[in-house]
Amino acid sequence: MRNLLEFLSKYYHWLLFLVLEVVSFVLLFQYNSYQGSVWFSTSNAVVGKVYEVDAAIESFFSLTMVNENLTQRNFYLERQVNQLRRLYADMTRDTTAAERAELEFLGRYELIPAKVVSNSIDRADNLMTIDRGRKDGVEVDMGVACGNGVVGVVYLVSDHYSVVMPVLNYHSRISCSIRHRGYFGYLKWSGGDASIAYVEDVPRHAKFKRGDWVETSGYSSIFPPGVLVGKIVEVYNSRDGLSYKLKVHLSTDFGNVRDVCVISDKGIAERTRLMEAARDSMRQGNKE
Repeated sequence: MRNLLEFLSKYYHWLLFLVLEVVSFVLLFQYNSYQGSVWFSTSNAVVGKVYEVDAAIESFFSLTMVNENLTQRNFYLERQVNQLRRLYADMTRDTTAAERAELEFLGRYELIPAKVVSNSIDRADNLMTIDRGRKDGVEVDMGVACGNGVVGVVYLVSDHYSVVMPVLNYHSRISCSIRHRGYFGYLKWSGGDASIAYVEDVPRHAKFKRGDWVETSGYSSIFPPGVLVGKIVEVYNSRDGLSYKLKVHLSTDFGNVRDVCVISDKGIAERTRLMEAARDSMRQGNKE
């Protein structure tokens, strides 16, 4: 208390000055219409600017969640559009039963959102690291996609991180089909342009044209059918002349991938066990 009184006695003239200034401003702006309107408009502008900056900051920090939600939503919408196309093209069947089957099929898959923490596109063996691992439910050989289409396959897994082999890797091979055509081949990257890959081993009797879309075939346990891959831009003959080689412009911009989803197939374990049992049975048969 004594220190407070000493402070007031030492600086009372400054305090008195501030009080008089405040009183004078109140009287000026309250009893003079012009000055009052200037103060009102200026204060509104300042407050509005403060709110604008606050909203921009809040919006910036919420972009992470928004991007994750958009990535998952785009993936689901793309899948649903593809299923609806199939239903529409087959209206002679019981569409109610078909719809139930498609929804049941979609329910097998679970999406695990993840962020890309490192990525490369200028090497032959490009790899990508994401911030989800074993403890998040990620396992080796799970498919990875973004809102625009296929990204790659999980290659290595630790507790909290995973390494993904993207399409832009010489060792990557993903089963693909031509939308609405039914013919399939294997997606492979040949290096160079990060926006171009090739679908190989497409049969010679296949009917398609430039501009057709390529999507995952669903013949493997990695990706469900209908995940977008890209658009056919050129058609070549294979070296042996027995098949076609399709030049595809990839729908995924690998130089700008930030948010991805790991595709967890709930039935993959059962199918894997079945395939292993079949291989074991064949080995035993060969030994006999």
